[in-house]
Amino acid sequence: MNRLFAVLLALLPLCQPAHAQADAPRAAFQVGERLRSANAGNDARYREITWNDLLPKGWNPMAAFKGMDFSRLGDNDPRATEALERIKQAWRDAPVDNSLHGQRVRLPGFAIPLERRGELTTEYLLVPYFGACIHVPPPPSNQMIHVLTRRPVRGLSTMDPIWVSGTLTLHRSETGMGMASYRITSDLTEAYVRPAAPRR
Repeated sequence: MNRLFAVLLALLPLCQPAHAQADAPRAAFQVGERLRSANAGNDARYREITWNDLLPKGWNPMAAFKGMDFSRLGDNDPRATEALERIKQAWRDAPVDNSLHGQRVRLPGFAIPLERRGELTTEYLLVPYFGACIHVPPPPSNQMIHVLTRRPVRGLSTMDPIWVSGTLTLHRSETGMGMASYRITSDLTEAYVRPAAPRR
């Protein structure tokens, strides 16, 4: 696959509204699919946020692509390599929303375990859409959260859909899966259950 096309594929979910297929099983998530928020106010201790809340006002994730004509660039073209490096750097340096520092939040996403002890996970990445860092390149750093668990999570697998509740801080973490600009010290990691299909 053309590397620039793969980067574009990774960006597309950032530009689309959150959605989920209400009646599909866990295994049926599509690459790029996001989880719907509950807006149920299940726990007043945490503010439910969305991934768009992590983006500072006025930041344009498409800015790194300005002036690029991808149809004229192949993988072996030096301009493609230069463009790819420019995009990767812009995404590593993606700005954060400083007002979120220290807030107790809750949000859904997909897990990528980083540190395990047998069946127990003590550290993982939370990403906004299915396949991020695995099937497509990592999203911008302001769309990746490094999660440290207060209590290890049992049986967490790659791309499990989950809810995370805890304290959000601004903290850049370099991981083998990409750069995360936020960190959550989690109080609770719960399985995500798809909302029921609306009645017709």
